[in-house]
Amino acid sequence: MARPFRVLGATVAALSALSILVFAQTSGQPERFTASAVNMTSGGTGTLEIVVNRWSTDAERNNLVQVLVNKGENSLLDALQKTSKVGYIRNVNSIGWDLHYAHHQPLPDGGEQVVIATDRPMGFREVANQWRTTDYPFTVIEMQLNADGEGQGTLSVATKVTVNKKTNTIELENFGTSPVLLQNVKRERATH
Repeated sequence: MARPFRVLGATVAALSALSILVFAQTSGQPERFTASAVNMTSGGTGTLEIVVNRWSTDAERNNLVQVLVNKGENSLLDALQKTSKVGYIRNVNSIGWDLHYAHHQPLPDGGEQVVIATDRPMGFREVANQWRTTDYPFTVIEMQLNADGEGQGTLSVATKVTVNKKTNTIELENFGTSPVLLQNVKRERATH
């Protein structure tokens, strides 16, 4: 079942018209986030590292929203893949996967909301056999951090992104039953 995509905003119209305050890119240093990931479906756990080398610009953000609204999910995937790399995500035993969208905005309590999106890695067999999972080509991360840079979030690994024209909202639909929970999220300046 689809759920409202709170991450990019309440309404598509508001997204294209609203100018959201964006912090300085990354003050010249990458932002590094670590989190304990808990897969609520399988019970598996692990540690993730998310590095943002630069935040997406308002122009990049607005372009991606307009592509989704006007051309649909497949065009959004193409546009996202063509967007310059903004960072990477990896578990402690992998080389990582490029991120193509990263946005953050302040919260009223002094914290911030971080939204990250990218295409999803797919294996040759998955693509060649056109398994149903290929209809869920996005990975989306949402983190809520307090003023100390600590918090929680969700990681939707295999996700479909659509526009609900009746409610004028962007929605996420996960292939699995629930997103991965991100606990003990911590922000720090990256050293590499």
